Amino acid sequence: MSFARKVWKFLVAIKDGLVLLLLLLFFAALYAALSFRPTPASVKEGALLVTLDGVVVEEPQRVDPLALIVPMQAATREHRAADVIRAIEGAAGDDKIKAVALDLDYFLGAGQVTLSDIGRAMDKVRAADKPVLVHAIAYSADSAQLAAHASEVWMDPMGGALLAGPGGTYLFWGDAADKYGVNVHVYRAGRYKSAVEPYTRSSFSDDARQDIGGALDSLWDQWRGEVARARPAAKLDKLISDPAGAIADAGGDPAEAAVASGLVDKLGSRQDFGAQVATIAGADDEMPDDPSAFAHTSYETWLKARPAETSGKTIGVVTIAGTIVDGSAGPGTAGGDRIAEILDDALDDDLAALVVRVDSPGGSVTASEVIRQSILRHKEAGIPVVVSMGNIAASGGYWVSTPGDAIFAEPSTITGSIGVFATIPSFEGTLNRFSVRTDSLGTTPLSGQPDIFGGISEQMDAVLQAQITQSYDMFLDLVQASRKVDRAKTLTFAEGRTWTGGTARQVGLVDRLGGLDDALEYAAKEAGLDEGDWHARFLQEKPDAFAMFLQDLTAPQEESVRIGLAEVLVARRNAQLSSVVEDVEAMMARPSIQARCTTCPVPARLLSVEADTPRWLRAAQALFAN
Repeated sequence: MSFARKVWKFLVAIKDGLVLLLLLLFFAALYAALSFRPTPASVKEGALLVTLDGVVVEEPQRVDPLALIVPMQAATREHRAADVIRAIEGAAGDDKIKAVALDLDYFLGAGQVTLSDIGRAMDKVRAADKPVLVHAIAYSADSAQLAAHASEVWMDPMGGALLAGPGGTYLFWGDAADKYGVNVHVYRAGRYKSAVEPYTRSSFSDDARQDIGGALDSLWDQWRGEVARARPAAKLDKLISDPAGAIADAGGDPAEAAVASGLVDKLGSRQDFGAQVATIAGADDEMPDDPSAFAHTSYETWLKARPAETSGKTIGVVTIAGTIVDGSAGPGTAGGDRIAEILDDALDDDLAALVVRVDSPGGSVTASEVIRQSILRHKEAGIPVVVSMGNIAASGGYWVSTPGDAIFAEPSTITGSIGVFATIPSFEGTLNRFSVRTDSLGTTPLSGQPDIFGGISEQMDAVLQAQITQSYDMFLDLVQASRKVDRAKTLTFAEGRTWTGGTARQVGLVDRLGGLDDALEYAAKEAGLDEGDWHARFLQEKPDAFAMFLQDLTAPQEESVRIGLAEVLVARRNAQLSSVVEDVEAMMARPSIQARCTTCPVPARLLSVEADTPRWLRAAQALFAN
């Protein structure tokens, strides 16, 4: 028995050793995969393949590894706009790249400014005598804006074009609040600050309708102008104004209607498209039996194989993207403490200049001020500060822009909305309807206030409105100092009005029209640097390599659902369902003073309902999908 026990222990030891060895080999392989960096040889002779499977955003959200391993629903992929643009622009001068192929079969959209920037990168490739080919099952306004810049636009014969301009249905809760006895207390400063109207009215006020409608019209004019310049032969009027009539004229075929309009050049399957790219870029030797394959390098691989220039002085770029909130939220949400920490850490980096990239509808006043103060610390260090506005830099997004020595915006940028508000619901009327009574004891006029059960007192109302007025006065002071104008002039473009980039420049809210590259060049000039003497570095947290590795593993495969007309409609429905949750959460959130534009045409970060959506909403989504 003693000998048998020794043999058994020996066998167990061998088993444990083998398990340990396998674990070591697994983690060694995982480390090798995570630490692998492609060399220039990784760029193949062929096409640059840009697969935009999801949305393109200014700053992707942090990837949650657990959500990727055990997802309740596939997360929408987010592509960093600067990465997509750099890869496409780089293809113009890369001798190994013969063409650029954009796969928009999974594309869910981006902001209008972002799309314009990508379009300009596509124009540079074509100017270098390299073709740019695009394929999609269906084209929305977003994907059509990109496609207009291509030399060949392909569509699946089963597809169509749905060119809906900006705008849609907004939810108003005022009548519902009255019906159920909810008293929504509103505190605001700024005549046009319409953020509170959904909670108190049944429709837009005339001021809000004029303000928001004007911004939407301007965005749509910008879209139509860009598409017309990029694709002058296209005749989109009927497809836009009478899509049913355009389809009827094409024999009831939506795809043929898109071809007749000049938006699409050729109809063909994914395999047909791949064969066409292969005639230009070459066949894919690794997949000779796949009719859709062609020699290519993905844009992600190209970025790793062609790292950005790092010679010369450093110009830092800090990104303020998403709603501005107190705390350390983000990336993708502009947590004030997180961004301030990034900026403060960069104070020791000997930056030649700082560019503040803003793509935010605003949010918390206190968080906006935390960020502004951290930007001011760089100004106090004697370096130039330049602001570059993306799709939107409104309300709190403008608050954080005020330290800029110069402010750049693009024609489709939404900015302004200089106003402040707060909302607090109370439920004394609701409780009374159910015969629930309240009684109060206190020692001061503000004891228990704000009281959501017994009601908000006149004293509390006065205190809160005074806080709003004081915050608005501070906002006006910041704008007045930034724009170097008096209070009367400031009020002509304040009061909560929203502006697009061109008119914002005319009224004095921004200094110049241009994108991020223009802002960087201006900052370099202000720092006394010549071309080639500097490089840009994005100031950000180091991404989680393990999470990025898992994201690559969970990328959409060929059998994934692509974005056809039905999927575009479903995505819009999901966005509307999500807006219900956002409205209710905003009204029920803890009281805070907000400099936020809630009715601005903000590009949706996610057009699908994500895994962290409340269960009742996912159930509603499933119900409506059937």
